Amino acid sequence: MKVHDAPISRCPVHQGATDLVDPLLYTDGDAHAVWQRMRSLDTLTRQEVDDRRGFWNIVGFDDAERVLRDTAVFTSERGTMLDLLGTDDPAGGKQLAVTDPPRHTEMQTRLKKALAVKAVERQKDMIRPLIIDLISPLGDGGTFDFAEAMLAMPMSVTGTMMGLPSTDWPWLSRLTTVCIAADDPDFQDPGGKAATLETAHRELFAYFQDLVRFRRDNLGDDLLSVLISTEFEGRHMDSGEIVANCYSLLLGANVTTPHSPNYVMAQFIDSGVLEDWAAHPEVNNTAVEEALRWASPVNHFLRYATQDTEVRNTRIAAGDAVVVWLGAANRDEAVFPDATTFDIRRKPNKHIAFGIGPHYCIGHSVARITLRILFEELLTRFEDFRPAGKPERLASNFVSGYKRVPITARAR
Repeated sequence: MKVHDAPISRCPVHQGATDLVDPLLYTDGDAHAVWQRMRSLDTLTRQEVDDRRGFWNIVGFDDAERVLRDTAVFTSERGTMLDLLGTDDPAGGKQLAVTDPPRHTEMQTRLKKALAVKAVERQKDMIRPLIIDLISPLGDGGTFDFAEAMLAMPMSVTGTMMGLPSTDWPWLSRLTTVCIAADDPDFQDPGGKAATLETAHRELFAYFQDLVRFRRDNLGDDLLSVLISTEFEGRHMDSGEIVANCYSLLLGANVTTPHSPNYVMAQFIDSGVLEDWAAHPEVNNTAVEEALRWASPVNHFLRYATQDTEVRNTRIAAGDAVVVWLGAANRDEAVFPDATTFDIRRKPNKHIAFGIGPHYCIGHSVARITLRILFEELLTRFEDFRPAGKPERLASNFVSGYKRVPITARAR
């Protein structure tokens, strides 16, 4: 099944579309129309945020691949999210996401082994019942908020793998969503965005500090115990490093896993895609990859140039910020034929929804296996999927996703 997106020229773009920092672009506007125009240029575009901060936009696949692979020229250690533009990330050099090789390579070795495909395959019997439990109310006949269930899904899986008490999962899920969507009114506190983020970070870090203190004397075979017992540079990680990486693991899971199925359900429920997918279960793997390409749940990665360089006929000075827009790269017509078509049989599909290079998402195997199981169970247990209200986008410039997708379905 191939589903064609509306022609870009017909897509409305709201008045502030050129402001790629504006979260409303990703709820009310069409960032893909903006990115397509940028890709047609033979130079990079630059956005000035204020009189001292700005960034270069990377919207083509080859340019994105170069920036994300070349950690010597484009560092992640000053921060990876636009919210921190111009302010060095305090977790730089401590958290995997904001640490460059060779330190990054040594730091991630044991955790990467614990999250490798073979290790995660052994977790299937744990993942499947968690997913079945989340989606089973869909067959009750009433309206089911698919997005709400999907936002809870990564916490169920990652929380189990990290050995976190299940009673804490809803609270942790909300806090991590706040951290990536503090602009959204449904997740923002009355004090505003800055206060919301400060509170969420303080609560999450305090939670993990307490848990690390307890787990040091009660090690198990969970991911938190792996972090506690991991040695690098001839020592164990200190508490600050462990807590920072716990935060990163949860954040990564909550960004990558829920939003690609939300996109499928929000955008293609009436298109015949789900029926075709259900009738041909052999396409499950390629369909999941296409859902990841289409959604590109992580919207951007921020990097800083460590030296003068050039990208796409544009001089970038040492210290300049560059922002790689993953959703733009994943719709690059030069790499993805018929890029604005959703094709569950697309091959090859070398999307970068999980990034690329040294910082390729360490939890990609968990996410992929979780999504494959989700669609297996969803399409074998239910049919006659129908919308039951208007889907609502999540207001965020970092996460491309939905917060509400009301649907109905019938049990097979």
